[in-house]
Amino acid sequence: MTHALAVDIGGTKIAAALVDPRGVVSHRRTRPTPRTDDPEEVFRAVARLAAHVVVSAGDLARNAPLGVGSAGPLNPRAGTVSPVNIPAWRAFRLVDRLAESLDRPVVLAGDGHCFALGEHVAGAGAGSRALLGVVVSTGVGGGLVLDGALLLGASGNSGHVGHMIVDPEGEPCACGSRGCVETYASGPSMVRWARGQGWRAGEPEADAAVLAADAREGRAVATAAFDRAARALAGGMLSAAAAVDLDLVVVGGGVARSGDVLFTPLRIWFERLAGLGFLRRVRLRPSALGGDAGLAGAAALTRRPVAAGAVEPAVAFPRTPPSPAEAR
Repeated sequence: MTHALAVDIGGTKIAAALVDPRGVVSHRRTRPTPRTDDPEEVFRAVARLAAHVVVSAGDLARNAPLGVGSAGPLNPRAGTVSPVNIPAWRAFRLVDRLAESLDRPVVLAGDGHCFALGEHVAGAGAGSRALLGVVVSTGVGGGLVLDGALLLGASGNSGHVGHMIVDPEGEPCACGSRGCVETYASGPSMVRWARGQGWRAGEPEADAAVLAADAREGRAVATAAFDRAARALAGGMLSAAAAVDLDLVVVGGGVARSGDVLFTPLRIWFERLAGLGFLRRVRLRPSALGGDAGLAGAAALTRRPVAAGAVEPAVAFPRTPPSPAEAR
């Protein structure tokens, strides 16, 4: 196998690309995720973006399998997705539909899984034995790579660090629980909290990027929003580390691209909350691949093992057209 197609589906944007065996991304295309209640509109956006890459890449993409990383939760065995941040899709048959539309085998895992796998294969996690990848963006996702194998878990949803509970009496989360990491650390959650403190009143267009710029200038509410997010993230990461004995956490996503305004308080809280010796040895790194990590990992799904005992990702193949006799 040489190249693979990859699609990375998040609540904010969709990306598609061709990826070589080393994880090098080419023919990359992106577009915003449609804001709609129509599941077919979202699907058409995904399928068309992938089709553009197939046309652009030519012969390199002709027989390339497709790896898909999607926001979750999802059901890898059934090939369906129900992303918290894409409400139009509930138990949407993504794998079968893409296999039929693009005429090639398709394999699915969570976008956090793909981020972690991409960083393990070609980024900041190369050589790590126990890696947690964390994506801080519209939501907070994650994935685990243990001893070189992607851990999907019994239902295919392992690594959901964004829905680890850091305050049982905290704010309600879109997942139905309370006090999840995501309610403190996702971009929209940070902006919502800052607005509640009077930040940028009367400026509805101000988003997480504006909040980061204000934090960089030392504005108190913006700085506090990042500190609050960092504390929740550190708590979730260290809880995961205590459960599976991590050696590395790699952090990426749109909010993580704010740089030191996130990573400085995150490192402080990481050190402050790490008690046991094996937790204090866990390293923390920013993503080396940036926006290409999920694509590199999605492509790697087509040729990498999952951890023993985990649910296998669904693989759908295009249906073989009937013979003339069968058609009659």
